[in-house]
Amino acid sequence: MNRRPRRLGSTGLETVMVMHRKLRTALGLCLILGLAACSEGKTIAPSRQQGDTTPTWGDDQKKETIFGKSGLDLFGGDKKKDQEQGSGIGVNFFLWRASLDTISFMPLSSADPFGGVVITDWYSPPESGNERFKMTILILDRALRADGVRVSVFRQVQNSAGEWTDAAVDPKTATDMENTILTRAREMRTAAQAAK
Repeated sequence: MNRRPRRLGSTGLETVMVMHRKLRTALGLCLILGLAACSEGKTIAPSRQQGDTTPTWGDDQKKETIFGKSGLDLFGGDKKKDQEQGSGIGVNFFLWRASLDTISFMPLSSADPFGGVVITDWYSPPESGNERFKMTILILDRALRADGVRVSVFRQVQNSAGEWTDAAVDPKTATDMENTILTRAREMRTAAQAAK
């Protein structure tokens, strides 16, 4: 049995459009009410008699909640870890700062503190204009550990035609950079602990 889809007449289409408009209006109203309920704006308190100190619904006092005075902490609250990890970044703060300090002589292409990735742009040392270097630094851990940082070094040399071609890099170069970053990170942590 072959059925044709039923067509909506003008009244059926109008009904759907009216229902759609009502639904949009209702959703918009819910959104506005929800945002108003979440706002932290000041509320207008009812007037009080002079000398009345009873708190009312409009007072701007910090109220105790079921989660305690400091609120709900979903990701722990270890102060020592927070200090090392830095506030607002996803990797170890000292490794992050030490990485940026160590390669401060090179131009940055990108730096992602949440993923722990630092990528430099090509850098030519002043003493040798026919070669250039680029680095990628990965911070792999939220703790200051010896295996918490990984450096990749790329090198190119310029041929007689002026084109840049990839060249081999001594593996010791990346290891030396990792050690320099780790040493600087430990110095920064020691200085931070001494400042307390």
